[in-house]
Amino acid sequence: MIKKLAAYIGEYKKATILTPIMVTLESLMEIVIPLLMAVLIDKGIDKGDMNATVWYGVILLLTAFLALFFGVASGRYAAVSSAGFAKNLRRGMFYNVQNYSFANIDHFSTASIVTRLTTDVSNVQNAFQMMTRIAFRAPTMLIFALAASFAIDAEMSLIFVCILPLLGLGMFLIIRKVYPIFEQVFNDYDRLNNVVQENLYAIRVVKSYNRQDHESEKFKKMSGAIYQGFVKAEKLMMLSSPLMQLCMYACILLISWLGARAIVASGNNADLGLSTGELLSLITYVMQILMSLMMISMIFVMLTMAKASGDRIVEILEEKSDLQSPRVNAVHEVKDGSVVFENVDFRYARAHEKEAGQHQAERKNALDKINLTIQSGETVGILGGTGSSKSTLVQMIPRLYDVTAGSVKVGGVDVREYDLDSLRKEVAMVLQKNVLFSGTIKENLRWGNEHATDEELQRVCKLACADEFINQFEKGYDTYIEQGGANVSGGQRQRLCIARALLAHPKILILDDSTSAVDMKTDALIRKAFAEEIPDTTKIIIAQRVASVQDADKIVILDDGHIVAVGAHEELLKTSEIYQEVYQSQNQSGLEEGGAI
Repeated sequence: MIKKLAAYIGEYKKATILTPIMVTLESLMEIVIPLLMAVLIDKGIDKGDMNATVWYGVILLLTAFLALFFGVASGRYAAVSSAGFAKNLRRGMFYNVQNYSFANIDHFSTASIVTRLTTDVSNVQNAFQMMTRIAFRAPTMLIFALAASFAIDAEMSLIFVCILPLLGLGMFLIIRKVYPIFEQVFNDYDRLNNVVQENLYAIRVVKSYNRQDHESEKFKKMSGAIYQGFVKAEKLMMLSSPLMQLCMYACILLISWLGARAIVASGNNADLGLSTGELLSLITYVMQILMSLMMISMIFVMLTMAKASGDRIVEILEEKSDLQSPRVNAVHEVKDGSVVFENVDFRYARAHEKEAGQHQAERKNALDKINLTIQSGETVGILGGTGSSKSTLVQMIPRLYDVTAGSVKVGGVDVREYDLDSLRKEVAMVLQKNVLFSGTIKENLRWGNEHATDEELQRVCKLACADEFINQFEKGYDTYIEQGGANVSGGQRQRLCIARALLAHPKILILDDSTSAVDMKTDALIRKAFAEEIPDTTKIIIAQRVASVQDADKIVILDDGHIVAVGAHEELLKTSEIYQEVYQSQNQSGLEEGGAI
């Protein structure tokens, strides 16, 4: 894990290396200061020698300024390196997520990915800064202070040797209890983010059903779990402070008592025993040694938190897309818009089943023995009940998922042999959930083609029957769209998404129930425009209404992952019982907006 994360230090290696160097020099200066103070007291102040007092005072002042300089430099380098490390880490995670297939994304919840990109990275960033500063400062101070105290009085310094194991054991037991708590807290963070995200996404539904109290209670429960976890951890961590104080004051009392007796016995003569200045230096070193141990304990606590976060970050970084372009001989050109399914089986992979060692054959296929041929330029309608795998079927074409068995061919070539970018540029898909991004209408449309001219934008919007409502806006195509298209209607969102897909000039256009929110007249106009303006483009339309697909060259009826009928409208009315029932239910009393299939 450490090796994987360290690779993201990148261009900030210089600052990372300079930080501990500056910290070490700062620690050296702080160790020298008590020694200079002892000499100043013993050779200057006690003896009344003004020249020695001034001389050692000036040296002491310069040493203090050097300590300040090295401290400021270490802080600056640490800030640069840790912030840069976090930036690279977030970028690496985000870029890797962009390469995920749908199957990879299924392994993580959206809320979990967001938590790992924010909270977990911040924890690792703080630990990284602490490692480059305190992790060097504390051991350096501890070793140097112990060496200096033994140089002053070896027997007196044995007090440290007795106290340090006691403090170390106490900190070890505290940290051992705290780590599992932090692991649970980060999992609770995932669930809290999921609650918040779900609530904000469905806020209109929440208000429509007057479920604000229910949602508030869910948030309160998750937030309370995080609060309780942190409180429990902090209570354990607070034990380190009294333990530290106990050890520190015990050392001070013992050194003061034994030191005072030694000073009296030697007559305050450093050559015969311990002097006043040396006693003050020892007391200063007591503070430095025990503070160093306290900092070391803080390092372990931070590393405890960071380890849990680091493991979660590495999971994102190491997750590899199960959909990769061929490394050699990848096909970069799609010949035409023909599509052939040959004995296609597909089942969704589930991470928990992999972990449990369940065999794939134990799961039910979402698609089973699919055989279908679509000629280039044909219009194909797909009907089926809820859960019949209509969306799953079309997601095989741009290779959003890979088939479990069999093959899908586009332009006569297996989709697994294509360069992914080349394939997906020729397959435009308007998904069941229409998504618009915050920005102007022009910016949203140019997701289909970033170099499209205004004339091209207007042309595709006319094809999608979006031009009529866009021109009614005060700013027209420069109208700002809120995140998710919150300030336009469902039908307007659908038409903008269709126009965006058309702008890519694809060889295959897939509409996954993308006209369900538009009226029958607009739906008919869109289909008419498609037939007249893009006759060479293969059009695959998943619909809930028979009227949306009855003019198609062929209609595919899906039921529970199987193709149960294929044919034109008139043919299916004679041969398919399912199609007859759907058609009759939607046309009873002269209405075609009846029950959804």
